[in-house]
Amino acid sequence: MLGLLLNFVIGLPLLAEESIAPAATATTTASTSLLEMQDKIAQKKKEIDDLKNQSKVYEETIKIKQTEAVNLKNQIAILDNRIAKVQIDIKTTKIEIEETALQIESAESTIETQGEKIKTQKEVLANLIRSIYRNDAKNKLEVFILNDSFSQFFNQINYLEDVGKELQKNLNQVQVLKEQLETQKKEMDQNKAELETFKQELENRKFALNEQIDAKSNLLAETKNSEQKFKKLLTQLKQEQEAVNTDITDLEKAVREKLEPGKIGSIDAGLLWPVNPSRGLTALFHDPDYPFNYIFPHPAVDIRASQSTPVRATANGYVARAKNAGYGYNYIMLVHDKGLSSVYGHVSKLLVAEDTYVKQGDIIALSGGLPGTRGAGRLTTGAHLHFELRLNGVAVNPLDYLP
Repeated sequence: MLGLLLNFVIGLPLLAEESIAPAATATTTASTSLLEMQDKIAQKKKEIDDLKNQSKVYEETIKIKQTEAVNLKNQIAILDNRIAKVQIDIKTTKIEIEETALQIESAESTIETQGEKIKTQKEVLANLIRSIYRNDAKNKLEVFILNDSFSQFFNQINYLEDVGKELQKNLNQVQVLKEQLETQKKEMDQNKAELETFKQELENRKFALNEQIDAKSNLLAETKNSEQKFKKLLTQLKQEQEAVNTDITDLEKAVREKLEPGKIGSIDAGLLWPVNPSRGLTALFHDPDYPFNYIFPHPAVDIRASQSTPVRATANGYVARAKNAGYGYNYIMLVHDKGLSSVYGHVSKLLVAEDTYVKQGDIIALSGGLPGTRGAGRLTTGAHLHFELRLNGVAVNPLDYLP
């Protein structure tokens, strides 16, 4: 009887080893694959770093060119450098997508390996628990009677204590493996979210590339590559922009003088985005990369929006201007409470009339911006909404007010 019991107890570690052995082989294979993925990830990171360094060179060149005299040759050079920079940025984003996909694959492989380790440890634990249960079913007196000597009795008791220690050790290992597994899952979720961000960024950069290419094409078409025609165009565009700005500033002042206090309605509820911003912004407030920065600082944010997207009033307001310029620059100006006013530019269709009131969220226009379409004007390179906010007549950054 004693011999059978000892064979069972001694055989336990061997059972554990047998259960571990196949998993160890699988783990070795998985580790090799994981190392290969890590090498690929490292290679992608190096490619990304190299491309970002190239992008910085173009960025520095653009900054230098922007400090030089405004002439056709210089503006073409700036656009060429911007095009080259965006092309590099697109390539960088594509590799960032590839790298992130590898990170996800690596995390999934690690999670699978961790799962196998936990399964193996649970098998070992099951064997240990069965051993303790079976031996605990016998009291110490029975164990003593079954053994031929005190020495064998104490060896058996000590062995059971060792089994208990091994049980605790394996429990601790399982806990550590589970914590590592949770960490890997969180990292994988973060990588997946990052992947979606990179995909959206890629689309934004493709749009930016088309915008810069169109800006160059428009400039060459308008000037016929003539410096004299460029100077004339520059004067015309500046005059047009100043006329719009003067109209908005003077009109707002006149409107506020005639409106009754409290007539406009409260803006305490905050402002709404006039169109959904999920597709990104094509130009920021006073954006140094704005294609027409040589004419005037960009006083708005340009929100990417498909042609004929409904445009909503950002807040309750009074329609001070609904400018229909045909194929020129169409815009709507709303006057709001607390010194704020909003301007919606490049709209293709006006849906409100001047000297009327609108509520927050009302559809006031359809967006535009495609070159050569109604309301787009000359200063546009693609479909979007030009959105300005003014405080007491002075342009302010809309992003400081929008949710």
